[in-house]
Amino acid sequence: MKASHSLLPRLAAAALAMFLVTGCSDDDETETPDSGVADSGVPDSGTPDAGEPDSGTSEPPLYAVITQVSVNSQSTSYVVVTDKVDHTDSLNLDNAVEVPGRALGSGISKSGTLYVSSSEGAIVTRYKLTADARLVKDGEVSFADRGVNTIGEYQHQFQYASPTKAYYLDARTSQVIVWNPTAMTVTNAIKLSDLTISGAAATFATMPVHVGTKFIVPIGWRPSSGTGITKQAGVVVIDSSNDTAIVVKDPKERCGYVRDSVLGPDNKVYLATEAYGSAVFRIAPTTTPTPCLLRFDPETNTYDPDFFRELGALTNGKATGSLVEGPDGTAYLRVLDETVYTVVDGTHPRLIASAVAWTFWQLDLTTFTATHVSTLPASTGSSFLFDVEDDKVLFTEFTNNSSVTNVRYLSDQSGNLAFSTQGLMFSFVQLR
Repeated sequence: MKASHSLLPRLAAAALAMFLVTGCSDDDETETPDSGVADSGVPDSGTPDAGEPDSGTSEPPLYAVITQVSVNSQSTSYVVVTDKVDHTDSLNLDNAVEVPGRALGSGISKSGTLYVSSSEGAIVTRYKLTADARLVKDGEVSFADRGVNTIGEYQHQFQYASPTKAYYLDARTSQVIVWNPTAMTVTNAIKLSDLTISGAAATFATMPVHVGTKFIVPIGWRPSSGTGITKQAGVVVIDSSNDTAIVVKDPKERCGYVRDSVLGPDNKVYLATEAYGSAVFRIAPTTTPTPCLLRFDPETNTYDPDFFRELGALTNGKATGSLVEGPDGTAYLRVLDETVYTVVDGTHPRLIASAVAWTFWQLDLTTFTATHVSTLPASTGSSFLFDVEDDKVLFTEFTNNSSVTNVRYLSDQSGNLAFSTQGLMFSFVQLR
């Protein structure tokens, strides 16, 4: 079973038929990832020319791509619908609908539906894809009654169990909101009291893992101020069969900022320190937990007390962090190439994690040996994966001081550029 990804294409430019729809808003993290919706002319559902939702099985693919552009500390998001997955020019945003702040798009792949949330409010707006490839508003739901006043972080804070059941994980209020995407109603809120650690802030994984009816969502903790890492690993386990959610912490407290996860061939979940945590360790090794690889059993919701690997020991002592899914029972580690990027005293770990200097090493999840993939170029340490048609997988690369996102091919191990766009592209949904 594969880890949960989005699906992402290469984008068409102005010369291609692009359709644009509103998005929403901003988050308090505008760097690389650990790194009411404006109408703006989009017709409401019920408008005579809005069309009917598209069932779309025989039509060519369509994709919704959301990017956030920041100028002078002010962020604006753009949501674009495109029919292309390959394009040589940067995404043209000239005609895009502009929405203040960070927008997150989410939904069930190929369902013809997009749910747009905003960091400037607690509202999720549903859009339906029409037969003529437009997105029209089709209802909204608010999480405000559950204490949520902003929706931030990343696309995968939204997890969809079915067309009638979805979850939103909110670190700020330490809860999981259970909602119905068909009825657009909130049905429950599950408190995560164990998520709170005194003096620390929690952040969720960018790519959780699905195992049966369970969603396994890693948690990273770091001090509320400063650049340290909290020595604790944990996951949220949501079981959609009974709508329960629990926080399971590693009782041995062996390492920290364990935000990345993949499902191994043994059906165990492997958890690793993310690149930012490894960057902190690189500059402060005596006071920072050692970046590590842990094993979690989703059947019993327990950590393997005897399984522990130092990430650096797998890559000849190099600074190593982040773990993403690879082919055929493997995963990829990200390894800092210090011949490309020189770490000097006083360098902020965010700059290290964001440097275009993290190479790919393929990790065998049976033998736990790692090998450098020389055909994949170095890129930024924190990445999102996106699936596209024909079993292709792409990854994001945040460059130019996080003002540009490049999207590159991972599945063929070429690293070739698929497309680029202004700003930070955090979310993508294949609409059909």
